Formats: sequence, C-alpha cells, structure tokens
Amino acid sequence: MHSRLLAEIEGRRQDLIALTQDLIRIPTLNPPGEAYLEICEYLARRLRPRGFEIEMVRAFGTPGDSDKYPRWNVVARKEGAHKGETVHFNSHIDIVEIGSGWTFDPLGGELADGKIYGRGTCDMKGGLAASIIAAEAFVDVYPDFSGAVEISGTADEETGGFGGVAYLAEKGFFSPQRVQHVIIPEPLNKDRICLGHRGVWWAEIETKGSIAHGSMPFLGDSAIRHMGAVLTEMEATLFPALAEKRTAMPVVPPQARQSTLNINSIHGGQPEPEEGFTGFPAPVVAHSSRMIIDRRYLIEETPADVRQEMIDVLERVKAQRPTFQYEIRDLWTISPTMTERDAPIVTATSKAITEVLGIDPAYVVSPGTYDQKHIDRIGRMKNCIAYGPGILDLAHKPDEYVGVDDMIDSAKVMALTLKDLLGPRH
Repeated sequence: MHSRLLAEIEGRRQDLIALTQDLIRIPTLNPPGEAYLEICEYLARRLRPRGFEIEMVRAFGTPGDSDKYPRWNVVARKEGAHKGETVHFNSHIDIVEIGSGWTFDPLGGELADGKIYGRGTCDMKGGLAASIIAAEAFVDVYPDFSGAVEISGTADEETGGFGGVAYLAEKGFFSPQRVQHVIIPEPLNKDRICLGHRGVWWAEIETKGSIAHGSMPFLGDSAIRHMGAVLTEMEATLFPALAEKRTAMPVVPPQARQSTLNINSIHGGQPEPEEGFTGFPAPVVAHSSRMIIDRRYLIEETPADVRQEMIDVLERVKAQRPTFQYEIRDLWTISPTMTERDAPIVTATSKAITEVLGIDPAYVVSPGTYDQKHIDRIGRMKNCIAYGPGILDLAHKPDEYVGVDDMIDSAKVMALTLKDLLGPRH
C-alpha cells in the first residue's frame, strides 16, 4: 500500500496539471480581493464529492471586506475511520497584481516544458493543488485512516492574512484541540522545510511643518525638508546598526539573517493630481510629509526595542532641528516564529522528503512573514511548518511558474507525511 500511495500520485499527474490550471484561471487579485467566492466554490465542488465536509466562512468586518469584495474562505474536513489527530493543509487563494514583462498569459495557466506559467502558480496555487492531490490519494489508499484531514483556501495572505487565517484562528479553526499538525504549502523548494519567519513592524512616520507661500518659504516650515533630515539620519546611523544585527535563525537568503528596513513609500506636500489634470501645482510649502516603513526583525530582538530604535532616530533629528515635529503610527506588528526541529510535523515531513528525494532536507526560515504568524499567535498552535513546491525567488515576478515534477514530488512528500501521522500502525 505504501508503494501504491506513491503510484496513485504519479497516476494523477494530468489531474494535478488540470487542477492547477483551473486555479490559475480564477483571477483572485489582491488588492482588491477579486473572485474569492468563485475559487472557494470551485474548491468546494472539487472536495465535497470526495467526502469532505465543507464550511464557507466570510471574514466580516476584516480589512478590505465589503459587499463588493467579500473576504471568503473555505475549510474542507475529511473524517477518518478512527479517532486520532488532525493534519491541516492551509493555502492562500489570493495573488498579487500581474505587473508587466510577461511573455506568457499571466492568467492562462499555460503548460510548457514541464512548467505551468501564470500569476500565483508558484505562490501558491501550485502548492494548494499538490496538497489536494496528496490528500485525495491518501484517503483513497488508506480509507481506514485515523483522525482527520483538513484543506483550507484562505484570503488575503498577501496583505497580512487578517481576512483569512487570522479570522479563522480567532474562530477556533486552528486551536490545538481541533488541529494538531499544519503544513502551509508555500514555495520554499521541495527539499526544504521552513520552520518560521522573521518578525515585522509596519509604521507610518509623519513629519509636520507649516504651510506658506512657495515664493517665501522662510515664512513656512517644510515638512519635506524635515523628512529629508530623517532619511539622512537613518542612512548615517540606523542602516549601519541594522546591518550589524545577526540571527541564529537559518533565514534564507543569507543576506536576510540581519535586521532590515524597507522604505515602502514617501508622500509629501500636495496630493498627486487626478489623471488627466493639465494644470500646474500651487506654490505652497509642504505642511506634512509621511513615510511608510517595513521593518523586519529577528527573534533576538523585541518589538519594543525595534520601535524605540526608530524613535531614537527621530529624537536625534529633533535635537538638531528646533521646529521639528513628528508622529509615529503603528500599522501592525508580527513577532518572529520558529517551530522546533524535533516537532512531530517536522520529523514526519523530513522522513518523507528523504524517502521521496533521497536526501536530507534543509531547514530554513523565511525572510518575510506568511500565515504561520496567525496560527502561532492567535491559534496557539506551534506544530506548524511551510513546505511546498516552487521556488520562492519566482514569486511576484513576471513569467512566474511551478514545475510539474516539483508538484508531484511535493504531493508525494505530503501524502507520506499523512501516512506517517494518520495512517495504519500495522
């Protein structure tokens, strides 16, 4: 039966290709959050005839949720023949904007040279399809399995996951009483197990000035010049300090084993004119300038220290500029997380990788966050990893693709993991 399980997955290659292509052709662009209900209903139609109980969950009131763009999620559960633990495969259904530079139809799901191309193939509809094939093959080969298998398709991971996994975790879907093992099929390469991710602090910094006539700027106080001084101080002191911070976490790529900060955007002065406006700007001194920062931090740091580090920068600027005023508005903060290497889901997946690929897996940590953050901090479920097909470097780029062989191999790993955790013990 063990060999039959692997053969079953190999025999479902065409089904896996077709399933992935169908998912890619559903344009779940986020923002704004299109076609969420459509893809959830597709997954429900796929899994319900195979014995999965379906729950459709709308995340009412979460960021972005509206009647035009409702935040829908689907959770499918297949009960085994005997009591036991639950293994949950969680994949996000949303994709980022298409962007330019494509040579393939970004929503076409075209198969070429063993690769399926399209936005979201790698991140992460290929992983979702692989987990479905793995689960279906497992329950067909081992109908007397113990426990339960769950598959979820969740909203908004690309914009924080608050309308998806965070909402489901708040409703108890990821409580340790309901679920004991979680695999998130993010594209971290089929020979690697991702144990967790760095932390993140998003914030808005505003510098303030006073408006005046642009021909007499000395009568005003330019918030943009104040922001320029903040940038100068960050370059002189903050960025070098971040480069010196190192972590013991196995973050990939190696450059991300330090603390990092990205200036996401800067806005200052008059608003951008509407498209088609042909007039000229008014001559005024900017009374406000805003900067959005994206600070990624290490498990060795604390959120309070990270925030204080930025305040120290602003206070140093204030000491040099008598009229300098600022505000910091926290947008959101997520702490780093890392599952132990001897956790049951890690051990079972590692064993399966060695059996399928003939190598020992690498253990890594992601430079950016993904939905493990909510499973950990809200669900209090520590036995969680990311494992799936695809190459992370391809995510969000033009001509994104996922290899069919990689999906097959990953599906085999997932199926053997299910067999290890839920299968017969004889």
